Formats: sequence, C-alpha cells, structure tokens
Amino acid sequence: MTTAPHCFSLAGRTALVTGSTTGLGRATARCLGLAGAKVAVNYANSQARADETLAALQADGITADLFRADVTSEAEIDHMLTAIEQRLGPVDIIVCNATPPQPLKSIEEYDWAFHQQMLDFFVKSPYLLARRALPGMKARQHGRFINITSEVFHLGVAPFSAYVAAKGGQTGWSRSMCHELAPFGITVNMIAPGWIPVERHENDPQADKDAYLATIPVGRWGKPDEVGWAAVYLASDEAAFVTGQTIAVNGGRTCW
Repeated sequence: MTTAPHCFSLAGRTALVTGSTTGLGRATARCLGLAGAKVAVNYANSQARADETLAALQADGITADLFRADVTSEAEIDHMLTAIEQRLGPVDIIVCNATPPQPLKSIEEYDWAFHQQMLDFFVKSPYLLARRALPGMKARQHGRFINITSEVFHLGVAPFSAYVAAKGGQTGWSRSMCHELAPFGITVNMIAPGWIPVERHENDPQADKDAYLATIPVGRWGKPDEVGWAAVYLASDEAAFVTGQTIAVNGGRTCW
C-alpha cells in the first residue's frame, strides 16, 4: 500500500524570522521549527528576551540559534546572513516580520522621519534581505519569502497613514518580486494578520478590544500560532505553485 508523504515538512531547511523574540514572530519561529526547519531567531534589543526565546524553542526540540541585527542596516544584514550560513546552513526561508512601534496619529502629527522608519522596516528591509539571500537561492533553485503585511492596507485603516502606506509598498514589492523570481523556484507570498493580541497589546483599552472583536465573523480572537502555521504552509514544498498571494489571517474580516 502506498502511504501519503508527510505534508508540510521543512526538514533540511533553514528559516530566518526577523523580529522573532516576541509576538507573531516568536510564534512563527516556533511553528517553522516544529515543522522541522532550523530556525535563525533575529532580535535587535533585549538579550534577556532573546535568550528566553531560544531556551523555549530548544525545549521544544527545535534546532535554533540567536542572531542580533538591525534588519534595516545593509551591513548588519550581510553579517547576520553570513553567520547563519556558517552556523545553520544556507537560508531557504525568510519571514520578514520585524516592526517598529505603530502609534495611531493624524497626518499632521507625523513627520517624514516617522514615515521613513516605516518604509525602512517594511520596504527597505525585505529588499536588503532578498538581495543578500538571492544568489544562493537562485543557485539552489529554491527559496521562500514570506512578508508579514497587515489587513490595514486592504481596509485603509485610519489614523494610521504612515504604517498603511508602508504596508502598501511591501505588498506591491512582493507582487512584483513573485513574477521576477518564479522562474528560479522562489516564491514570494504575504500573510496579512488582523489584530491578534500579543504582548504589546496588553495595555490597550478594553473598549477598543471589544469593538474589534465584535467585527470578527469567526467570533473569536486569532491566535499567534495561526499566523505561524500559515507560514509553514507557504514555506513548504506543497506550496511551490503558490506565489504572489496574500493569506488573510483575520477570521474573515477581509475577503478578496
């Protein structure tokens, strides 16, 4: 009797998740690791938090290591990718998740420096990571880019114009890159989460949480792992024919 293959296995792959010591990034790193990938955990600030994350991943039997880098810096990205290649192997999967603070402000309250910070994280960083990783991916005829975007771009959420504009740029970049890289066996996809409460939402007003929850058709909050498992699928061989797409993980708040 022929048995079905184990689906969505990432055994033998190396995955980098930027900004992966908290929230959705940490959940995504864990899910990729549980699927068999070796995981490069990226962080920029708290060493204690990074150490705790690494210990938790290793306790789950995941092969992982820490890599400190500002993912908006070309020099630091190059240093980080070199270190990952030496310690974990060639990078097959890149999940662009790192984010700066996301305050809600009116247009008049923003300045260009704030807009630039958004663009640096959501357009510049994916570009620099791709440029550094692409020679190896093209040589191997395999690669996965997964950009964590957001439902805010599709909904035009306000007052949030700087963040929404940068997420729009990230989405446009992903759509163009999917066409450019498809002939090399490299896919470029997006995951657009809704509001999924993580550590940074602990002090958000309860009234805001209640109002948002009331708009989710599924009738419950999303879980960080639900973003992570979407990433596992997009990173897998089973998703080799899926590129240029956005998976909305928001309980049905957007349909397109």
